[in-house]
Amino acid sequence: MSDPDRFDERTAARERALDLLYEAHSKQLPVADVLSAQALDVSDEVRLLVEGTEATRERADELIAARSRGWTLERMPVIDRTVMRMATFELLSRLDVPRAVVLDEAVSMAKRYSTDDSGRFVNGVLAAIADEVRPG
Repeated sequence: MSDPDRFDERTAARERALDLLYEAHSKQLPVADVLSAQALDVSDEVRLLVEGTEATRERADELIAARSRGWTLERMPVIDRTVMRMATFELLSRLDVPRAVVLDEAVSMAKRYSTDDSGRFVNGVLAAIADEVRPG
């Protein structure tokens, strides 16, 4: 049985990682610089998400672009792109996190922080990625 506190901790870590990745994008800074400039400690979970998302960015972008009919990466809202990159990192590298949790959290963040259509778009792209990289 999963620990609800652990779920909340991971949710908070994903949201903090999204903030930091967005900051790096908007300030056009390397994520390492954004991480090192934080006044408050960055948890290990947040650091793993940020650094892992950056490390798998090229592969994630390939997967996202191949499944985004009619949308280039540049045309996508920054939040959508960032959420999908982070979720793709988790699908590829964090086998301890259930596929359904990765998808649900990504869709929730897209709905909460992006456009009205983002939840459906992110879900469709990530479901297709998940079917390839982590079937079942």
